[in-house]
Amino acid sequence: MEQYQVDAVFQALADPTRRAVIGRLGRGQATVGELAAPFAMALPSFMKHLRILEAAGWIESRKVGRTRTCSLRRDRLAVVERWLQDQRAIWEARTDRLEQFVTDNPRDPS
Repeated sequence: MEQYQVDAVFQALADPTRRAVIGRLGRGQATVGELAAPFAMALPSFMKHLRILEAAGWIESRKVGRTRTCSLRRDRLAVVERWLQDQRAIWEARTDRLEQFVTDNPRDPS
């Protein structure tokens, strides 16, 4: 897995507005207006968040007439899942080694 993919995916998730957009799109596609409605910010500021999400591959958008509709690219979740699995394997191996060390080297109470 390319490190820049992981970096871009997590960087996009670093902002609560973008996480909320991802959460909303998890329930289905939405227009930019629907996505922006809950946020107290100007539309150009909100559009920056959408551009970051799109550049990171989290969302895709299409324009029909004057309406831009966004949808979640669920395949990006696989990038996060693979990274987390790798991290889990590393930490499980470390805790297994620690457990082995502790059980093989009991402390002498005297």
